[in-house]
Amino acid sequence: MQHAAWPASFWIFAMLAAAALSAVATWFAIGYARRRRLIDEPGIRRSHSEPTPRGGGIGMVIAALVCACLPALARPVSSRFAAPALIGAIAIVAAVGWLDDHRGLPARWRLAAHCLAAIVFLLPVILPLALVPAAVEMRFSVGAPLVWASLLAVVIAIVWFINLHNFMDGIDGLLAAQAIFVFAALALLCSFASEPHAGQIAVFAAAVVGFLPFNFPRARIFMGDVGSGTLGLLIAIAVLWQMSAPRIAIASGILLCSAFVTDATCTLVSRILRGRRWYSAHREHLYQWLARSGFRHSGVVAIYMAWNLVVVVPVVAWINRTAESPMSIDSAGTEWTATAAVYASGVIVWCFGKRVCLDRARRRSRHAAA
Repeated sequence: MQHAAWPASFWIFAMLAAAALSAVATWFAIGYARRRRLIDEPGIRRSHSEPTPRGGGIGMVIAALVCACLPALARPVSSRFAAPALIGAIAIVAAVGWLDDHRGLPARWRLAAHCLAAIVFLLPVILPLALVPAAVEMRFSVGAPLVWASLLAVVIAIVWFINLHNFMDGIDGLLAAQAIFVFAALALLCSFASEPHAGQIAVFAAAVVGFLPFNFPRARIFMGDVGSGTLGLLIAIAVLWQMSAPRIAIASGILLCSAFVTDATCTLVSRILRGRRWYSAHREHLYQWLARSGFRHSGVVAIYMAWNLVVVVPVVAWINRTAESPMSIDSAGTEWTATAAVYASGVIVWCFGKRVCLDRARRRSRHAAA
């Protein structure tokens, strides 16, 4: 039997509590990191110039678990197993990130844990289909092979989101600002469509808000893998929740994440095509080139937020211009055409921006040598 969802007033209180809890936990994390010597030193593959503590993202994790996930245990809005699966997935990614921040873990173990977390989150969907194969035909209008292939694609997408957000956490405030933007936009969309996960997504945003002052405009602590990996998981989950909402254009979340997805994917493909060790540390993302070519970290964050506000927000608003389900062939075609256009524009901006940054970096090098 399903319970009623928490009222809006509860989620407002939960947001305030999440921001406060995240801030307090982050403040304690700074002292802990200094005592344990969890310090990121400046280096050739890093974009900061001063030794900085890491692992502050644990505050966001604690706030998200306490203020967004535990209430879902008391009043589940979908499946009684959905909240435990969500908590389990977050715990796995956060634990692996916490260990990696302390002593370092091989990439294969991190990847295995991320795959496990994605599967754990999807268990409420996977288990009924596995235990009762006939349920596939009953719940879906397509054949079982396509259903299982789709679930595999979702697992891969979740793992990619976890890792790409880790890749994009390299300068002060960038990942935190992007996460707040995505969570806030998805929460608004879900709220307008009266979707039950709107409150949880808003609390995710508030947890990041509590961390942001410690990381921007000058970082007193980095979120570390415990924070970046968990944020990637939460963003992937929030996008999946939005995509399951029939009154919201399905491509909305994909568009909201376009800045990070484009930068991370283009960089990865570029390194593979050039025969580089794509899995090794580097400074070849566009945001890193912007910082290397002379832009302040705050200026780089402003550039990414400008893309979100000037390009992404109008397109998302346009494809959600009616409250009706955008499932007709014509509307779906228009929606995905707009999405493809945004991503194609993002690739062009990435290529052009990379070239401009290379030219700026060369000129700076020549001036410094002179």
